[in-house]
Formats: sequence, structure tokens, C-alpha cells
Amino acid sequence: MSHYEERLERDLNALRDNIGGMATQVQENLGNAVRALQHGDHQLAAETILADHPINRKMREIDAACHAFIAVHLPSGRHLRLLSSFIRVNIALERIGDYAATIARACGQLSGPPVGRMAHELDRFSGEVRAMLEQSIKAFSELDPGLARGTMVLEREMEFDLDGIYAELMANQEQVSAQSLLNTFTVFTNLKRVADQAKNICEDTVFAETGETKEPKVYNILFLDRDNSCLGQMAEALARSAFPGSGRYSSAGAEPAAQVDEATRDYLADKGMDIGDAPPSAIDFTEHELAELHLVVSLQGPVSDYLPQLPFHTTGMAWNISAPETPASAEQLQTAHRELSSEISELMHQLRGDDAP
Repeated sequence: MSHYEERLERDLNALRDNIGGMATQVQENLGNAVRALQHGDHQLAAETILADHPINRKMREIDAACHAFIAVHLPSGRHLRLLSSFIRVNIALERIGDYAATIARACGQLSGPPVGRMAHELDRFSGEVRAMLEQSIKAFSELDPGLARGTMVLEREMEFDLDGIYAELMANQEQVSAQSLLNTFTVFTNLKRVADQAKNICEDTVFAETGETKEPKVYNILFLDRDNSCLGQMAEALARSAFPGSGRYSSAGAEPAAQVDEATRDYLADKGMDIGDAPPSAIDFTEHELAELHLVVSLQGPVSDYLPQLPFHTTGMAWNISAPETPASAEQLQTAHRELSSEISELMHQLRGDDAP
């Protein structure tokens, strides 16, 4: 190994060690924030908030060292990928430190630790989040893409769990105060953000070692109408035809008709969109299936007419589309086609950008 290569590896290892030290600080602070909350320890909460300042300084030191490394070594290939990942992981860890401080601040606002169901959920959810963070840091320190990929999948289940926790908080069955409710909500939200950053660390691990970048998000979108015989079927077919790589599309109706409107079926077939012979679908989803949806679009009236309560991470919106009669005329179908195409195009370009596939 040449003198230059030795120096490059030495400087890389120094950066890796600094990030490892920062990761240890962040994990300790997160653990202290959770413990302070669990035991109502306001002194520990205050110490945790103050301990975030050294983490912020460490982040700035590492950031400066990364940029100095670029100036000195002009890295390329794997070394450049690794350095790029160092910079992003450094930012992710600093943000996790901020989330720990926010949890500690919420503890300071509470008169006592959570009790009952929320205490149980805090123990369980915080344990899962901290375990995920520990695994993500281990994957990055060892540059283990297999462990990183296995850890990333945990984040999605945590999102489902959080939807359930939010629903319980909104029900407020234990009659807690508004202040307590708000601070408990803040705690769980910031724990979920820790999981999000842990996933980011895993993605950076995979990129550093393999060069693979994060796949663009594919959105689960549900279209709703009254009977799923025309508008919903058309919206689903148009979205699938125009943006097949950007989403997974489905449709359903409040009172599904016996069959799809024949004129609608023929119109879509004439446009090259064969929707098959399946009958209209009913709005019949499990809680987990609803949580899998990113967006619910009503084509006739507000979403709440069909689904009174959406999961926290599922977005609902309504479009004002001209509804054809039954049976639909060619002119009515053309109008609906034009309006739906415009709305779908605007939506998918917003979600995925101008080059949405």
C-alpha cells in the first residue's frame, strides 16, 4: 500500500471512529430520554436536553472533517460513496439527538410518567425503536448491507403500530388532560422519527457498500365513488395506463353495482384499457389494509362519506368530477376522462415529479 493510500485509509478510519463515537452519544441520550419519561425523572430529562449540545458540536466537527477529506484526497468510486454516506449519517445522528431532546422536553412538561395503556405502549414502542437504531448503527459500522436491508423493513411495521397508538390517543379513553395528550403525542411522533432516521442510516449503508440507491416510492392509491361502476373504474384504469411505475391503483364503491357500466367498459377498451370482467368492488378494508394506503381519493363527495376515519398516515382528498349518468353517454365519458386525466396527472407529478413513470 502506498503512502497516499495509507493516509487515505487512516483518515477514513478516523472519520468512521468519530461517527461511531457520536452514535454512542446519541444512543445514550435517547435511552436517557426514554428512561426520564418512564420514571418521571425531570432531572434526567434536563441533563438529556443539555447533553444534546456536545452532539451538535460533534456533528459540526465531523462535517468539517468530511469536507477537509474531500479537499485533501479528492475521493472517487467507493471512497466517495463512503464519504457521502458519512455526511448523511452524521446529519441523521444529529437529528436523532434532537428527537431525544424533544422527548426529554415533553417529559419536563408532564407531571408524571405515562400510566396504563400508554405506559405499556411506550415501553414496547421505544424498545423496538432503540433496537432498530442499534441494528442500523451496527450495520453501518460494519458496512453490512444484508443487516441493513433486514433492519429497514422494521420501519413499516412501526408505522402501522403508530397508527394504532394515535387512534388510542385520539379516543382519550383515560380522560387525560389536553397538555398530557399533546406531550404524549409528541413523544411517540419523535420516536417514529428516530426509526425513520435509522432506516436512512441503513439505506446509506447499502449505498456505501454496493452503490445501490433508494428506489423511488410507489404509492398505493384508492379511488372511491358511489357504486364503482364508472368513475372509479375509469380513474383506476387511467392512472394505471399513464403512470404504471408510480403507483398501485384500486377503486371501490359505497354501494357497488352488479356490474361495471357497459358503456364505460367499451369506452375504456376503445382507448386501449381493458379492465376485465371483474364486478365492482365494495369498500371493505381491514385496518391494516387501510394503513397500507398512501392516498384515498373520493370522486363523488367527501372521503368521510365513505370512510369516517382514516389511519393517521393515510391522506384523503376529494376531486370534483362530472359524474356520468347510467348508462353513460359518449360525451359524458369524454368529459370525465378529460377531468380525471388532468387531476391524475397533476397528482402524480406532485408525488413523483415531472418524470413520473
